[in-house]
Amino acid sequence: MSADPPDPSLERQVTRVRVTSWRDDTAHTREDRLSGEEPMAIRACGPGEDPVDVAVTMRTPGHEAELAAGFLWTEGLLDGVGDIVRITTGDPAATSRPDDEVTVHLARPFDVSRVAERHFVATASCGICGKASLDELEVRCAPIPPGPVVTPATLLGLPATLREAQAVFEHTGGLHAAGLFEADGGLVAVREDVGRHNALDKLVGSRLLAGELPLHGRIVLVSGRASFELVQKAAVAGAPILAAVSAPTDLAVEAAERLGVTLVGFLRDDGFNVYARPDRVSVGRV
Repeated sequence: MSADPPDPSLERQVTRVRVTSWRDDTAHTREDRLSGEEPMAIRACGPGEDPVDVAVTMRTPGHEAELAAGFLWTEGLLDGVGDIVRITTGDPAATSRPDDEVTVHLARPFDVSRVAERHFVATASCGICGKASLDELEVRCAPIPPGPVVTPATLLGLPATLREAQAVFEHTGGLHAAGLFEADGGLVAVREDVGRHNALDKLVGSRLLAGELPLHGRIVLVSGRASFELVQKAAVAGAPILAAVSAPTDLAVEAAERLGVTLVGFLRDDGFNVYARPDRVSVGRV
């Protein structure tokens, strides 16, 4: 399976600015390109209900429906894959950027109390936090089955493939990415965002809307570090392997062990560390 095509909203994902650059004891004025960042309100409602504000997140424009769907899924606000009836944006007659407000319409009534229980904050680019949340998270995560078992060569090839597929990063160098791979290293999809949690939510949302959850048998790779929030989102999506190009936190490792996720960190060209559930990586140990 090949990666999805680039999102068409590149003009809002990349902004051109004039900068003064200091190099070799000389000042130069030149054009630079920056990653776009805009607020997006995520709302939800059931049949006959008024939309309820769930969260506001600062995100890079593009794949708004996937971000909204993925956020609701990874934060435990959906009951099943068939929950979503449709996803709409704001009124084009009232705003120049209707996709800054996204409403997820559900097939069943939306339980507003679940939003209050999750304690979402105004910048909801991250998920639940704290060790107390692990018990609740463990309950709502379906068990992740054994396997797949991947080779070191497969893991080592993932970062280069992810980098090559990052359309916006190529222009700005300022975005996080989340990539989904088959167990043999084949690229399925890549999503980018200024927030690492948003990038993963977009990726999960793309598979949710495609009817491809849970992510059993596949590998998720994220740029940057592996935080607790990323582990919990990967686990809720059913991903058996989460790899990161940088370090994990101690809580991320604890969560991965308890939730059954193989956690790989410092994945670079020359090696990697396996911090949790090493049975899915075919390495010999001394």
